Amino acid sequence: MIVYRGLDDVRLRPCPAAVAVGNFDGLHLGHRKILSKLCGLAEKRGLRSLVLTFDPHPERALGKKSVRMIDTPDKRLERFGDTCVDAVVVMSFDTSFSRLSCPDFVYRILADKLGAREVVVGRDFRFGRNRRGDTARLRVLGRRIGLAVHVVPPAVLDGRVVSSSAIRRLLGRGRVGEAARLLGRPYEISGHVVRGRHRGSLLGFPTANLATASELLPEGVFISETVRRGRIFRSLTSIGTNPTFGPHPLSVETLLLDYRGSLYGAELTVRLLRRLRPLKKFPDSAALGAGIGRDVDAARAYFLAQG
Repeated sequence: MIVYRGLDDVRLRPCPAAVAVGNFDGLHLGHRKILSKLCGLAEKRGLRSLVLTFDPHPERALGKKSVRMIDTPDKRLERFGDTCVDAVVVMSFDTSFSRLSCPDFVYRILADKLGAREVVVGRDFRFGRNRRGDTARLRVLGRRIGLAVHVVPPAVLDGRVVSSSAIRRLLGRGRVGEAARLLGRPYEISGHVVRGRHRGSLLGFPTANLATASELLPEGVFISETVRRGRIFRSLTSIGTNPTFGPHPLSVETLLLDYRGSLYGAELTVRLLRRLRPLKKFPDSAALGAGIGRDVDAARAYFLAQG
């Protein structure tokens, strides 16, 4: 997969393409429906499959809403790399771009710059200055130049529309199991291990403290899997402010249940599988150690039941 950094990337040459447009934060089940349609069209018509996406998120760029992203920009590209997409254009969403008229977006960007012959979008797609363009407007403009427009209905799971907003809400409430169903996979937090306060080691539970760029950090104690160099370890992860020892900055600490050795500097990915409990302030270190022991037992029982 080729990644183009904006429309002025010197490697970008317009060639006949099927183009999907969107933010694709989290690359959830609804997004995968769009990409499946995109790649099917590209294969059928002999076109390149291309995604146009944005960084930063349009609502964040315009200061209208504080949006916490499900994936970092790098993680989003990594996920695209695991799909059928041939190329991704990451467009800088700035004031100038936001002021493009609807015709300019369709004719100058999609048709001229990207060589679009087929365009694939979701039902709620909006474009152009002040979000004036919708899918009906896109079809009208596309028809004038022979640009076919395909609107993909949303994915629905258990009567709920799958969307990035719904997933963000679930993660904000710690409901990682429900979020995983909409994502089609467990929610992940990636980062590198840094030195902490060694309290876990003193209690007999050495944890790895993760420095992460992830923006959505649901608080609580979670049964998890931790991936290091392609190996998966069963783990227990705490996300929060360490209330037993007085408020600290939000931290991510993971305990690999069957790992011995140093992890400092290691790159880890933590997959949150199930929330065990909310954070709790224990009366002292001994009570905290006993609580962690119970959490470890619960995690081991969970993995044993999973087989």
